Amino acid sequence: MTDAIAPAETPEAEALLSPDEVARGAEAIGKIVARLGETIFGQDDLLRMTTVGILARGHVLLEGLPGLGKTELVKALAGLFGLSFRRVQFTPDLLPGDITGTQILEETPEGRRLVFHRGPVFTHLLLADEINRATPKTQAALLEAMQERRVTVFGETHDLPRPFFVLATQNPIELEGTYPLPEAQLDRFTFKIEVPGVDAGTLAKIITRENGAASADHGPVIDAAGLDDLFGLVDRIHLPTAVADYVARVVAASHPGEDAPEFVRGFVRFGASPRAAIAIVKTARAAALAAGKPNVGFDEVRFVAPAVLGHRVVLDYAARAEGYTPRRVVEELLDAVPELDRRLPPDLAE
Repeated sequence: MTDAIAPAETPEAEALLSPDEVARGAEAIGKIVARLGETIFGQDDLLRMTTVGILARGHVLLEGLPGLGKTELVKALAGLFGLSFRRVQFTPDLLPGDITGTQILEETPEGRRLVFHRGPVFTHLLLADEINRATPKTQAALLEAMQERRVTVFGETHDLPRPFFVLATQNPIELEGTYPLPEAQLDRFTFKIEVPGVDAGTLAKIITRENGAASADHGPVIDAAGLDDLFGLVDRIHLPTAVADYVARVVAASHPGEDAPEFVRGFVRFGASPRAAIAIVKTARAAALAAGKPNVGFDEVRFVAPAVLGHRVVLDYAARAEGYTPRRVVEELLDAVPELDRRLPPDLAE
C-alpha cells in the first residue's frame, strides 16, 4: 500500500454510516462493476478487486498473459470513474524524463528560459504497460511518483493530480530482457492481481463482440464529487476490534518466527510489513462498502488478503521444490490463523 493512514484521517473518529449511505455507496459501486462486466467477460473477481483497489486509493499490478484484456480493463475503469487517462508502453530505452517530464529551453516573453513540460504521469489514472521492461532507473521514477504523489525535476517539485492511480501490467512469460521489480518496490502496489485465462463460453462472447456486437459504453458512472463521496464512505466503514486483531495476527504470522505456522517457518524468508496490514484494512473497507455492509467482516479480509500479501511475502528456495507459491502460502496462512484469538490472556496463562 502506498498511503499510510494519518492520525487525523482515522475513520473511528467519524460517525458510523447510515443504512442509506451504505446503500448509496453499494449501488454506485455495483453500477461500475456491472458496466465493467460489459467490457471484460468472465472475470467477476478481477473486476471487483480492481474496483476495490481504486476505492482504497491504491495502485494495482496486473499480471497475466497477453490478450486477456488488461489494457481494456484499465481504460474502462478510467472512463467509468470519469478520470483522465494516459498510457505508457514501457521499453528498455524509456528514460525517467519520458515519464515525469523535463525542462526544455524555450523563448519566452522574459527571454530564454527552461520551461517544464509535463510527462504522462500528470494524469488521474496512468497505465504502465509491461512495467518490467523498463530499466530500474525509469521504474524508480514512476515508483517515487506513486509514493509521493509528486515529482521533482531539476530541483523543482510538481504535485500530481488528485486522485492519482497507477495500474501497471506485466507479462509472466518472455522474461528475457526484463527488469523484475524488487520486493521493496513491489510493496508500493496495494494489490498484485493474477489475471486468469477464460473458458470456452467466455471466448464465444468475446468473439461475438469482435464480430459486430455493440461495444460497451465507457461513459462516466459518477463525477468527481461522487468519487470523493465514495472515498469518504469507504473511510467511514467501521473496523471491529476483532477484525483488526485478525489482520494483525495474520500479518505477524507471515514472519518465520517461533509462533508462525510450520509451513511459514519452512518456506518463508521474509514476511509482510506493517504497510501490508494497513493495505488490508483500507481495501477491506472498500470491499465491505461494495458488499453493502457498514463494517468490515472476516470475509472481506479473506477476499483482499491474497492480493495484498502475495507479492509481499518472500519465499525460500525450498518453497518452489515443494510446490508452494506466495498465493498458496497466504491462503494456508488465512486458514491457519483463527479468526478469533483463543489464547488465554498473559496473566491467566501464567
